[in-house]
Amino acid sequence: MPEYIEHKNILWKKYQGALIPENPPHVDINVSNKEQQELLKQSGAWFMRWPSEWDTDKTISWWYVIKDDFQGMQELSKNTRSKVRRALKRQKVDLASANEIAEEGYEVYQQAFRNYDTFLKPMSRKEFSDYVLSLNADYWEFFACRNVEDGAMTAYSQNLVMDNAAEYKIIKLHPDYLKNYPSYALIYTMNEYYLQKRNLKYVNDGARSISHQTNIQQFLMDKFKFRKAFTTLNLTYKKPLKFVVSCLMPFHSLIGKIKALPFQRLSTLLTQEALYRQNQKSKQQ
Repeated sequence: MPEYIEHKNILWKKYQGALIPENPPHVDINVSNKEQQELLKQSGAWFMRWPSEWDTDKTISWWYVIKDDFQGMQELSKNTRSKVRRALKRQKVDLASANEIAEEGYEVYQQAFRNYDTFLKPMSRKEFSDYVLSLNADYWEFFACRNVEDGAMTAYSQNLVMDNAAEYKIIKLHPDYLKNYPSYALIYTMNEYYLQKRNLKYVNDGARSISHQTNIQQFLMDKFKFRKAFTTLNLTYKKPLKFVVSCLMPFHSLIGKIKALPFQRLSTLLTQEALYRQNQKSKQQ
């Protein structure tokens, strides 16, 4: 379960040894070097990561995939429009309660892992339920996609809504129902809801993934006119970890070939460091 710390009106989440802001990436974060080390000590995290210089014109190695405009069906290609219409005939998409996701969503969550190439392991049913029900209802919203024919949940999205923006934090699709295009129904309905009905600043699918290969962000850009919002990546470590990362960077590609879980976690950490270094280099050019 993630742990949270609030500092200067920024909500930081500790998860898998990292401290990452929950606030959307356009929100300014100012933390001195001293505050960074204090937050790491207070949280017990090994490193912290945050964005700055939001939506810069520079093409750099760190970005978020966002959509800040909604033009309905007319903005979509003919093929995508056709799939959205077919999906909405077969699927019903609505806001859902945390209880609905906790009770019905686990099958979708569990089965979705069948299509992942990742070292991450799925939660147990109890862990999943406890996690969903623990989320702060002031910030978290859910959408569920169900078959019109039998009411079975085929997909869901767990969305973080803060500071006039919504992040599609977790989207899970049941692989057995993909022929009914639940992703098309879900994404179109949520874009309409947040950008047109709620008039939020933007929706986003988070930063580029470094822990596993995912096609969802490319799908959103290709089909629903999402775009990359480039931003500066900031990264700081506890001193012991900084030393370890510096020593192991020359062996990054070799470590990435080892399939054992500890090495895969380490490879992800080194990939993050490589992107940080690329990001800093691009800024200086």
